[in-house]
Amino acid sequence: MKKVLTLVVVASMFSFVACGPSEEEKAKLEAEAKAKMDSLFNAASQSLTTAIDSAATPATTEPAATEPAKTEEPAKAEHSEGEKKH
Repeated sequence: MKKVLTLVVVASMFSFVACGPSEEEKAKLEAEAKAKMDSLFNAASQSLTTAIDSAATPATTEPAATEPAKTEEPAKAEHSEGEKKH
């Protein structure tokens, strides 16, 4: 008798699992998934908009145009040529 009762209990457990979620549970899961996707989409589009706006705005921290620095290399070249002549 115990074997038959155990078999009935196991069979009933499998039948509950096989049925799956009800229509209400499916609708709830779909609504939650849609809400998450909308949230992710809005966050991504906001981030993209911010990135585009910051790239389109000219940088205000550019250094002022100045005269290029003088190098000492031409002077060294003159000295080396002058030393060869001596």
